[in-house]
Amino acid sequence: MTTALAPEQTARFDRIERVLDFIHANLDQPLSVSELAAHSCWSRWQLQRVFSEQTGVSVAHYVRELRLSYAAKQLLSRHDRVIDIALSFGFTSEANFSRAFRQQFGVSPRTYRRRGVMDGIRTPLHVTTLATPKPSWLSVHIQTRSSITLVGQTSPILGLFAPEPDFTDVVPKLWRDAYEAGFIDASQPSIGAIDVASADTLQTPLPYLAGQQGDTLPAASLTKWTVPESTYAVITHLGPVTELPNTLHTFIYHWLPASGYRCTDGIELEVYPSGYQPQRDTAEMTYWIPLECRHHAPK
Repeated sequence: MTTALAPEQTARFDRIERVLDFIHANLDQPLSVSELAAHSCWSRWQLQRVFSEQTGVSVAHYVRELRLSYAAKQLLSRHDRVIDIALSFGFTSEANFSRAFRQQFGVSPRTYRRRGVMDGIRTPLHVTTLATPKPSWLSVHIQTRSSITLVGQTSPILGLFAPEPDFTDVVPKLWRDAYEAGFIDASQPSIGAIDVASADTLQTPLPYLAGQQGDTLPAASLTKWTVPESTYAVITHLGPVTELPNTLHTFIYHWLPASGYRCTDGIELEVYPSGYQPQRDTAEMTYWIPLECRHHAPK
C-alpha cells in the first residue's frame, strides 16, 4: 500500500519538477540561480535548499554537470569545433569551457574526443513514481569501466523478469554465505555480478556471483569471472536494497525508452560500498547495466 504525500510535499516536488523541465529545455542559456528561483516561486536560498534536499545535488552543480555532459556527447557524435560546442552551451570562451570540462572529466575536450569513449556522462534526473511509496528522482550516469576480474561464490537465480523470480531469497543468502566464509574484505567495495547474456529465455536461471575484485582463488569453492570493458548506465539506488527492483523497473520502463540508449547483453553489476547496511533508508549503492547509443545498434 502506498502512502499519499502531504499537500506541501506534493507542491514542493511539483515545483522542483518544473525547475528541472526548465533547466533541460534551456541548457544553452546562462541559467542563473536567480532565474531558476523565479520559475520555482522560491527565493534563491529556498530553491538551493529544497533542490539539494530533494535531489541530493546542488542546483548549480547539476546544471554545470549536465551541460558539460551534453557537450561531451557532442564531442563524440559531431565534428563541430570545440569553440562552437562551448558557445552552444553558454560558455563565453573555449578556455573557460576547457577548464570546466577538465574539472569534470579529468581530461581536455580534445583528449576526450580523441579517446572516443563515452564516460562520466550525467543524464537528466527522472521522476520515479512506479511502485514506490512516494515520488523520488532517478539518478543515472553513463560510465565506461575497464575490464575487471571478480572472485566470489556463485549461484543460479531467476531474475526480475522471470515468471517466478527467486532472487530476493537466493541473493541475500549467497551474500551471507560469502561473508561467513571469510573471503570478503569488509573494508573494500563488494560487487554482485549477473550474467544476463547467458540466458536464452526468461525461464533460464542467471548465474550470479557475490564477491569482490581479485586475481586469486583463496578457496576451491570460489569462482573467477572476467568482466570485459563496457559502457554502463550507472543507476544510484538510495534506500533498502529490497526496493532495488522498483528502481530498476523505473529505469527500464520510464528512463530508457526516452534516453537515446539501448541496453545490451552482458554482465550487470551491483556495487556496494564498504560498510553497506542493506536495510537502512540511507543506504546507497549503484547498479550497472551495459548499454550503447541507439545509433550504434545494428539495423
